[in-house]
Amino acid sequence: MAYNFHMTDSGSKSSVKTESESLPYRLRERFLSTPEIALYHALMEMAGGRYVVYAKVALNDIFLIVRPNENVHFFNKIFRKHVDFLLCEPLSLKPEIGVELVKPVGRSETRANDQFMEDLFLTAGLPLVHIPSSEHYVISDLILLFQLAVTKSKNAPSVDVSRDSVPMCPVCGKMMVLRTYRSGPQNGQLYYGCMDNPHCPGTVPISNKSSG
Repeated sequence: MAYNFHMTDSGSKSSVKTESESLPYRLRERFLSTPEIALYHALMEMAGGRYVVYAKVALNDIFLIVRPNENVHFFNKIFRKHVDFLLCEPLSLKPEIGVELVKPVGRSETRANDQFMEDLFLTAGLPLVHIPSSEHYVISDLILLFQLAVTKSKNAPSVDVSRDSVPMCPVCGKMMVLRTYRSGPQNGQLYYGCMDNPHCPGTVPISNKSSG
């Protein structure tokens, strides 16, 4: 094995690098699969100048988790996951429509993941179009699927965003965190307590959190 000795300005040996120490990264053979490439070109043709089409967009770049201290277990549901394509408004790049290739359903986790993606987008008020995987797409068929997804999104129940925020402490004004009573008549019940507890005694009952 060959060793390369690099000398500093003072003439001393600064580092020794070998071939085995090079970074273990290589370019993937293909960024998109054949069905994904075919769908991308079909989406570009269909969108024209009305949308900008992005491929493989990370879910945590699109969505945020409200009240993260309460919903920490939801992070893993979107961590390192992406939507196959995202159509955005050309000027603001605001997300408008998500597109997912539907793989052959052979396992329960595949169906569960498709349902989670559906619920995720509908909750956020974004249409999600499910398109069966193929190597050829007909634009008129895609338009019909888009129309169905947009209609479904418009008819979805609205989300009460007033419950998204965490109340501020009525005593000191700092942010509050979700806590559980460990004793007394309210043992086991949830409430909001000041993040500066026990130095600050501020609490807010769960029933009043929308007003905080």
